[in-house]
Amino acid sequence: MDTPIVILNYKTYLESSGLKALELAHDLESAANESGITMVAVPQAADIFRISEETSLPIFAQHIDPISPGGHTGSNLINTLIDAGISGSLINHSEQRMKLADIDEVVKLCKENNIESCVCTNNIETSKAIATLSPDAVAVEPPELIGTGIPVSQAQPEVVEDTVKEVKAINKKVKVLCGAGITTGDDMKAAMDLGADGVLLASGIIKAESPKDALLDLVSKL
Repeated sequence: MDTPIVILNYKTYLESSGLKALELAHDLESAANESGITMVAVPQAADIFRISEETSLPIFAQHIDPISPGGHTGSNLINTLIDAGISGSLINHSEQRMKLADIDEVVKLCKENNIESCVCTNNIETSKAIATLSPDAVAVEPPELIGTGIPVSQAQPEVVEDTVKEVKAINKKVKVLCGAGITTGDDMKAAMDLGADGVLLASGIIKAESPKDALLDLVSKL
């Protein structure tokens, strides 16, 4: 993952599902090409193949289950997701929490399959614990700020700054991303000034009148 990096989590909004998921991917790809900033799409599993076939965007899964091929109805198998076109995955998002042992297993699965792992955390202490597992990135997101439009980089700057310091002290190769409430260029600049390597965001872009313009504004002050 080249930095700075913008990871856009599509979640399950209607504005980012089905054919609209592909439209959003085209906006993301266009904004990435114009800005020169790495931008990653994180669509629902059903939309991964469609986007991988029609864009050159890096694509992450929203979730991978710690399973091997077999009888796991309803689970997300890493092999299938890779075949569909992913190059990485979010792990342990606040809306899909996992046990520490399962996080460790999925990070290992990602390493074994040469794809990127971005583990979501909710505070500094959890970020430190995850850093010992050596994922490619940690994305710190205080859950109380997710979807509020209040950026963690300004509301709780110490969370970002201290997460960067503590994670890098454990493993300087682990990238630290800032999530929750990130929407504008000022938000992203504040995150980067605090030491973050990029941002993880969702509704502020997905629900914008023009997602492409919102993305270009996001990176305009870097």
